[in-house]
Formats: sequence, structure tokens, C-alpha cells
Amino acid sequence: MKTPTIKTYTILLLLLTAGLYSCKKSFLEVEPKGKLVAKNVNDYNLLLNSPFFNANDVDGQLFLGDDITSTEPYFKNMLTLKSKRAFQYADVIYEPNEDGTEIKVLMKQLYTYNIIINEVMNAAGGTEEQKLALKAEALTNRAWVYFMLINYYGKPYLEATAVTDPGFPIVAAADVTLNKFERASVKAVYDFMIDDLQTAIPALPISAGNRTRVSKSAAEALLGKIYLFMGKYPEGLVQMDNAFSHLPTTYKVELYDYNVTLAVNGPWGYNPTTSPAMFLLGPSSVSDNLEVLFPKQLTNNYTFLANDLLLNAKTAALYGARDQRLKLLSSSYYGGAPIKAPGVKRKIGPVLVQLGMNMPDMYLIRAELKARTSDVPNAKAIMEAFLKNRMPAADAVLNITDQTAMIKFIIEERIREFALQGHRWFDMRRLSVDPLFAGTTYSHQALSETGEVVGDFPLKPERFVFRFPAKVINANPGMPDNP
Repeated sequence: MKTPTIKTYTILLLLLTAGLYSCKKSFLEVEPKGKLVAKNVNDYNLLLNSPFFNANDVDGQLFLGDDITSTEPYFKNMLTLKSKRAFQYADVIYEPNEDGTEIKVLMKQLYTYNIIINEVMNAAGGTEEQKLALKAEALTNRAWVYFMLINYYGKPYLEATAVTDPGFPIVAAADVTLNKFERASVKAVYDFMIDDLQTAIPALPISAGNRTRVSKSAAEALLGKIYLFMGKYPEGLVQMDNAFSHLPTTYKVELYDYNVTLAVNGPWGYNPTTSPAMFLLGPSSVSDNLEVLFPKQLTNNYTFLANDLLLNAKTAALYGARDQRLKLLSSSYYGGAPIKAPGVKRKIGPVLVQLGMNMPDMYLIRAELKARTSDVPNAKAIMEAFLKNRMPAADAVLNITDQTAMIKFIIEERIREFALQGHRWFDMRRLSVDPLFAGTTYSHQALSETGEVVGDFPLKPERFVFRFPAKVINANPGMPDNP
């Protein structure tokens, strides 16, 4: 049987721009010619096998972290106008006639997850347990979609203002005829995600059928991350501890030891003569990537074939002399020409960025949650266990006993681990309302070929959120935009 498809897969922006389309409410009740409509449990199961673990085009965060720079002539000729405007922290990223790719991709996924959530319990065949598990998978995926959307379009979570800060419209129905949307508050969106995950977790298996499906640990880890972003550290720690206790048993989910995988001519093919001019693929697919628990991945051209975005000198200087991740940095542009800007490096891998839940993120979140709840000794133990997989064991020993120092070290470690992978933007957002990081300012600099500053672009506080694409605002009169 082919994977079922729903005719509305071709709709762009789906629900938010539903006024542009003329589908009837009853369209799901009619089987389109040449297509399959989900009817039985296996159909819904196959919908969850669709390649929605791919998050290509959900890449806005790649251009926003303070770990990056750009040099001429690549800055002048950036791959897209969107990437250049995002790098400049511009107010408007998309042209009036452009779809926002983040909304387009995520709302398309949301539509399918809502179909499963709302229909699977009435599907033909299957057991109640099977139906609940499929619904739980869709709920977990829907929570991830909203985690991304609220981190693009809502202010960072601050308990004192979250109930009034405008967030993103909550869409829980699979109905493309809806034509009026109101922005829910940031708090309402976070409550929605939490409710989805709390409902999902009891029904999810310890081991999903394969790495592309949702396990209990994946939902618990995502919930722990959401609590971290809310500043609810004790609640987050409970969930992340649970996630480590419930890791799948039928396939491996573990850290790679970079002392092995990045050894010269090792499993990832690192060669000090040829690799700096090229790229390192790393694990070739989701199913091969042992670090992935909940896959949501995109192909990162900026660690692959493009020279537009580079690591700035400040970020490159954070790595210790024997940190194996230095092998993922190069002093050459793709193709081999030397980077003349002092200290600037090109990231040469991995090509696939993981935006779902993965072991490096989980280790670092768990360590941060331990530190945030005053358990510095266990935070230290987790960090040392993590670091010995990134550098020789002798270099992985920490001598940090102060809570604040430990938290700041973990945040710095997140920069090293996720350089030019987009995670830094989400950290910058949540830390912008964290008293420990009060007063921090951010900017991007564009450099000449030899390193002189040719453009300085400070991040204004209001640009911690994206403005909605004009097409979305025009399709929803009265829905307020971000400043």
C-alpha cells in the first residue's frame, strides 16, 4: 500500500491562509480519484511514516545566532535575500509575495497531525492501545511544531507577562475552511504543548518501531525542554530524568565518541589533508544516527557547500586545543581557498542538523537543569560524561563548584556543540529574560575578505521574534503583527 495522501497536502500556508482556498468541510469524506484517504488504523500508521522528520526550509534560526559572521564577497552575494535580511536582523525578512517557509512547512505538518489526532480513535481495525499510541505520536509531533512556531513568533516565555504576550494561533482542527484566526497568548501556547505531551506520554511505547517514530523518552525529553524554556526547572528535571530512564531498548540511542568517530581516517572519514577543503557528512541518515531520539532534521548548506556563513573568531576561540570538534572547523572556504579573516572558521559538518531531541541536547539540558536546581555535583558529573566523548578524558575534568559558573559553562558548551546549527538562537531568546544574563547584547558583523568590519548589525529587543509574512497578515485581517 502506498502512503496515504490527503489532497490538501498541496495547500500552501494551510490554515493561516485558508481564505485563499475553496475546499469544503466535507472534503475528507470523499475519496479523491487516484488518492487514498486514511480510513483504517494502518492508514494512520502510514501517515506517521511519511518523511515529516525532514524539516528542510525550517532554517530561519541558522542565520540568527551570535556565533556566526560572513565575509566578502559571500556576504554581498548570499544565497537568498531571506538569509541576508535575517543575518542583518532586519524587521522584514520576506517579500510581500513570499510564503514564510517556516510557517508553510510547519503548518503543513500540523494539518496532518491534527487529522490523526482527531480521527484515529474512530478508525477501522486495530486495538484501542494501537489507536492511543498513534494519537500520542501525533500529539508529540504537534507539540514540537508549536515549540518551533512559538520560538519564531512569540516572545520568550516570561511568567509575569506570558498571559498577555501575543503568541501564535492555536489550531487543533484539520479544517481548511477556517478563516478567522486569533493569536493565542504565549502562555496559552505553552499550556497547549504541555497538555499534548502529558496526554501523549502514558500511551507511548518505550521503543518505537524505529528511530523515525516517537518513543516515550522522546516526548518526555521534549517536555523537559519546554519546561526549561519556561524557567520551570524542577518540572523540567523530572521529565529529563524520566527521558534518560526510558531510552529505547530495541535500537541504540547514545553519544558518539568523537575521539573515535573523528579519528584520522576513522568512521566519519576525517582526513587532515582533504577534509578542511570539503565537508564531513557524519551519519548519513536518521536511521544511522545513534544520537537521534526524535528526528526533525534539515540539510545545512552552511556546513556543506556554501561559504555564506562562517563561525566568528570569538566562537572559534572557545574550543580547547585537544577538543575533537576542532576537526569540524576549517581555515579554508569550501573548495580550499584560505579564509584570510583572522580567527574565522568554516564549519565543515555535520551536514544534517537535528532540531528534534538528540543526545547532545539532552545531556546539556539535563546538566543545566541539575545546576539550575542547585545540584552542581551531578551537573558536573553529567558534563564530564558528555565531554569525554568530545575530547580526551584528561581534558574532560571540570573544577567548577559554583552554581552560576556551572550554568554559564554549560551555556558556553552549547555554543561549542551546536555551532552554526541554529540552537544558539533559541538559547539567546530564553536567556534574554534570564537575570543571570541580563545586559547581554548581540550583533552580527560582516567582514571584508581580510577581516575588516564592513557591516555591523545589532539585534534589537523586538527582533527576538519574527514578524509574520505579509501574506499571512493580509489573509487574516485584524490579526496583529509583531512590532
